[in-house]
Amino acid sequence: MEHIRMPKVENVWLVDRSSSRRTQVGTLYLTATHTIFVGKGSEDRNELWVLHSLVCNVVKHKASQSGYPLLIHCKNFQVIQFIFPQESDCHDVYISLSRLSRPGGSSKKYEELYCFSFNPNVGKAEREHSWDFLDLKAEYSQMGLPNKLWHVSPINREYRVCDTYPADLFVPKSVTLPVIVGSSKFRSRGRFPTLSYYCKENHATICRSSQPLSGFSARCLEDEQMLQAIMKSNPESRFMYVVDTRPKLNAMANRAAGKGYENEDNYCNIKFQFIGIENIHVMRNSQQKLIEVSALRSPSMGEFLTGLENSDWLRHIKSIMEAGLFISKAVAEEGVSVLVHCSDGWDRTAQVCSVASVLLDPYYRTLKGLMVLFEKDWVSFGHRFSHRCGHLIGEAKEVSPVIDQFLECIWQLMEQFPCAFEYNEKFLISIHNHIYSCHYGNFICNSQKERKDLCIKEKTHSIWPHLWENKLDFMNPLFKPDQSQNQGLLRPSTAPYCFKYWRRLYNRFDRELHPRQSELDSLMTVKEETQQLEEELALYEQVICQIFSAFLPSVIKYFLAENGCIGQQAGPLVVTFRYKPSQYSSGLHQWLYRWCSQCFHLTTRRERKRRGLPVWRQNKKL
Repeated sequence: MEHIRMPKVENVWLVDRSSSRRTQVGTLYLTATHTIFVGKGSEDRNELWVLHSLVCNVVKHKASQSGYPLLIHCKNFQVIQFIFPQESDCHDVYISLSRLSRPGGSSKKYEELYCFSFNPNVGKAEREHSWDFLDLKAEYSQMGLPNKLWHVSPINREYRVCDTYPADLFVPKSVTLPVIVGSSKFRSRGRFPTLSYYCKENHATICRSSQPLSGFSARCLEDEQMLQAIMKSNPESRFMYVVDTRPKLNAMANRAAGKGYENEDNYCNIKFQFIGIENIHVMRNSQQKLIEVSALRSPSMGEFLTGLENSDWLRHIKSIMEAGLFISKAVAEEGVSVLVHCSDGWDRTAQVCSVASVLLDPYYRTLKGLMVLFEKDWVSFGHRFSHRCGHLIGEAKEVSPVIDQFLECIWQLMEQFPCAFEYNEKFLISIHNHIYSCHYGNFICNSQKERKDLCIKEKTHSIWPHLWENKLDFMNPLFKPDQSQNQGLLRPSTAPYCFKYWRRLYNRFDRELHPRQSELDSLMTVKEETQQLEEELALYEQVICQIFSAFLPSVIKYFLAENGCIGQQAGPLVVTFRYKPSQYSSGLHQWLYRWCSQCFHLTTRRERKRRGLPVWRQNKKL
């Protein structure tokens, strides 16, 4: 509370940026965790709550005739404008919000985040149980791990080999501990090659690491042995791919700093592939340009399309998608294992490994599967959430929309395969919001070790049980699980015209741009109404059956005598009708036909002739 200069300001105007006519006067409150605006008026009492950890930046504008404007840009792309009657009030709120939105000035920097004060009135046991909702060991078991080729190595149990890796890591069984240690010393940040995804159908794998410290000529025997062991753990393949997700020029520049990429002359049976995904700084600038385009008021078609093209945002999404598609095809179609790395192995590597997993495995297209994917490939493998999402005060150059791009890749896939995903757009947007809000403890810190040292499981709550309890809000009404399972590998088109602007994420708070009822809500309504009608129809048919049960035998006997004949042919009772079902004009006749179809094997004379079966010329008695 010591950072709050002015806890309450009256007669503040809240301006709706989509319509200048929609302004409201009220009182602004600053608390330790939220900025709250309460509008005046008993009939339409508007309240706006903004979590401080969601604030990206605060900007003061020049004074206008109406007062002193303050603009708040949020990480979930909400833009809020207040107008203060006094300059001193505007300045005090500006200073307070600038500090409250970027904790970290003290030694206990993380504990200033909202997740440590959030208390949903649950007991200690329930809070700790929420962290057991996902069990990664069980999820690896679904892949068929451990097995005779891969096992869990105990080498990183105390995070001594690599402090940004998880404690439990899968490596080939043939690899010895000295080989792992030697490989880790030859890789940036000690992030040696380890397993991310295992295809039990053909034993092909996706492994991940950081760049080697090869420079222009350095080599490491243990690292070469590690890659050879990964290749040999896939008995059906004679080689493996090494995918460097960086542009080749960037990777070559790293050689001058003693890093770089694998020399194919030193590693047996590898095929090297550059992808060309740009670094975090390029991505940050690209998204900033995209946000500027999304904030345009009433742009012309030319302005919007030119701004979108100049941002290069969709081109970057395309690059990530192409990388994931290349890896997934290598695993599923060629049966070849792949090692993926970028510079440090926690940004672009996480993106393409995750996209490839979604393309390969229908499980990751389910609600729980996507939760597991986040925990496995992002949280446990040390994506730097706090740096990339700007949770704490620090260097702005570390912030980058890496996780935004992964979520958008999933959304682009959902647009191309609307029946293949159990979850909907709301689920992705909800995850995006919670990653930046620090509401729960899953996405704070930069590694599993940091979370353990901070006792995250003892002090905060997990997001996944909360999302699971509300899963009905996140279900895709078009999802066809059988089709998704049978479809196997998704093969999206990466043609430029297949990539769309994600309006519901970047303009989610611009009410004028969205229909009053979304397409998803309309589909859910239609689906619920259809299910209700089907239930009513089944009930009515049951009632009709009960009504006719008393005199049904005589009715059926008369109906069959007039319209068909019965024959026994070394099997079920067969009824052949003179007419097609559509030729019966009477509702009773049509109902009787349907009833008979449930009791007998029905055919028409034409159908029996087509199949070469005998056609009875006279009616048989029941």
